Amino acid sequence: MTADKVILTLDDAKKMVAAAESEAICNKWPVVIAIVDDGGHLIYLQRLDHTQHGSIGVAIEKARAAIAFRRPTKIWEDNIAEGQLRYLNLPGALPIEGGLPVVVNNQFVGAIGVSGVRSFQDAQIAQAGINALLS
Repeated sequence: MTADKVILTLDDAKKMVAAAESEAICNKWPVVIAIVDDGGHLIYLQRLDHTQHGSIGVAIEKARAAIAFRRPTKIWEDNIAEGQLRYLNLPGALPIEGGLPVVVNNQFVGAIGVSGVRSFQDAQIAQAGINALLS
């Protein structure tokens, strides 16, 4: 028996990035926005002007962590803040808010990761991208 698999397309990724970019620009936040598929492979990356290059890898890793574990990266940030340091050794986890999985029709299809400003602001930008896809 086969099941219909929903995939995150390049057009979907571009739609998400456009909305995330709009949120970032509205707030004058220089960020990198990364979209990965359900296997954690990069589909699309955008670096806004004046964003530090260190945010490139961080945005990608936030997205990869969010899809690998099928949860927002904020969960690990909160656990670490509560003193649960064992999560620092979890392979592939990144305990910094700003990575969100993308769920369509109850299927995990990919993730978005944002880096460049404060982590809660990164998450706000990522959520704008997801909202655009799901609207």
